[in-house]
Amino acid sequence: MIINTIRVKYGGPSQSTLMYSKPYTKRIDNLRMHVGYQPPKFQSFDKKGNPKQYVAHFIETCNNVGIDGDLLVEQFVHSLRGNAFD
Repeated sequence: MIINTIRVKYGGPSQSTLMYSKPYTKRIDNLRMHVGYQPPKFQSFDKKGNPKQYVAHFIETCNNVGIDGDLLVEQFVHSLRGNAFD
């Protein structure tokens, strides 16, 4: 409450705008891969490579093993490492 009052007085985002929110719906979080699913092998993205190349390679690799749509989003979340969401 104090932080928000100071931010309002001196300018700056309220605390609620600084909170993390996922860029996809809760429905994606609730998805489960089928029993016996083995994720494809690929390196996690760590912000050091080209993100466009990583995403293209990720989609192609997942599509080759039958992962698409919402499951592709679920798998992508698990492929990130560190502060890759920043």
